[in-house]
Amino acid sequence: MGIVETLTSRNADFAQTQYTEGLRMMPAMKTIVIGCVDPRVDPAAVLGARQGEIAVIRNVAGRVTPRTLEELVMLRKVSQAAGGDLGPGWELIVLQHTNCGITLIEDDQQLLAPYFETDETGLAEQAVGDPRTAIAHDVAALRGESRLQGARVSGLLYDVTTGSVDVVVPPTA
Repeated sequence: MGIVETLTSRNADFAQTQYTEGLRMMPAMKTIVIGCVDPRVDPAAVLGARQGEIAVIRNVAGRVTPRTLEELVMLRKVSQAAGGDLGPGWELIVLQHTNCGITLIEDDQQLLAPYFETDETGLAEQAVGDPRTAIAHDVAALRGESRLQGARVSGLLYDVTTGSVDVVVPPTA
């Protein structure tokens, strides 16, 4: 059996035993987590969220890039179109992790500069090799984005060797 067959078989089981009818488009906990694509760090699993409780944006290293900010602004517009608003009462959580693969390419300025939409001199402030500093940087970017004002923003670090999460930047609006 191939990968697609395995996954669609698992989906059939999911549809019969775990599917929750009536979930809403907006996450029940009014929370968006920005996390890494690393399969060891599934934000819903790591944070114990149930289906429909949180929304997740995943990218390389779980970083808040200019593209991530645009996605969040778009999600705010979707929320407004659905009769809500991504603002007061919402949580934005940056979830990065130890032993991230991006650290293996932290010296590749030609690859990283376009990803962060900066020039090579601006890469130092991205703190690619230091997740705690990167989290603080990304939380500051979210807090400084005027189109997302009102949401509480925080930053967490997941340790891939212990499974524990540490609050690096406590939540504030």
